[in-house]
Amino acid sequence: MRAVVLAAGEGNRLRPLTADRPKCLVELAGRPLLAWQLDALGHAGVEDVTIVTGYRADAITLGTRRVHNPRYADTNMVASLMCARAAFDGTDDVLIAYGDIVYEPRLVDALRSTRSDIGVVVDRQWRRLWDLRMEDPLADAETLRLDADGYLVELGRTPERAEDIEAQYVGLVLVRAAHAVAWCDRYDALAPDGDYEGRDRDHMFMTAYLQLIVDAGVRVDAVVVDGGWLEVDTLEDLNAYDALRARGELASIVDLEEVA
Repeated sequence: MRAVVLAAGEGNRLRPLTADRPKCLVELAGRPLLAWQLDALGHAGVEDVTIVTGYRADAITLGTRRVHNPRYADTNMVASLMCARAAFDGTDDVLIAYGDIVYEPRLVDALRSTRSDIGVVVDRQWRRLWDLRMEDPLADAETLRLDADGYLVELGRTPERAEDIEAQYVGLVLVRAAHAVAWCDRYDALAPDGDYEGRDRDHMFMTAYLQLIVDAGVRVDAVVVDGGWLEVDTLEDLNAYDALRARGELASIVDLEEVA
């Protein structure tokens, strides 16, 4: 397995911490998010890692392989991912990871067991994390519904009710080697000015791309976990995690000793 980490984002909601560094280099417990992620991947046996850079790419010195999205300021994560399309040559499975998450190696191990050509990690204990991060968890959460066999039916949309959220998408996707070339070909075939959940191709979210694949009849497996990860999107997130860590309770969300 190889990995592609999407680390092009600026992280406006983490200002002023991102004034001189990209979002992936914001520190949690004294270490950059990207360092935690590379450790988790290494512990899970994933050494071939490509980092997609964008904003303040010069600040990223971690990792051994980096590709740059020169249009990072005018594109979104799927377009950034396609800058690393060399990883999707069909010779190995590809793990796609958002650059602003920290997770235990067991999530990667769980994803290896996916039943489909495409699998995504989903957290059924998501409310614990969302309740910690925000006053109204439903205002930020996205829909995620599964069929009777545990395959994705819907994700990434605005929920109308709590029942629309059976779990929460973590930001970890596995594309099997057999489907890797098709993953990129499908994107190339999309109309650049099409409507993909309200955005054109350059600006579409990963969840919109996954929904498009689901709607095309491809079985996308939901690999269910219970916690073991966190997302850093705002200063409030960092403050909440720091407070938990000061009380010795951060391991209830993610065990950093398992990651490092």
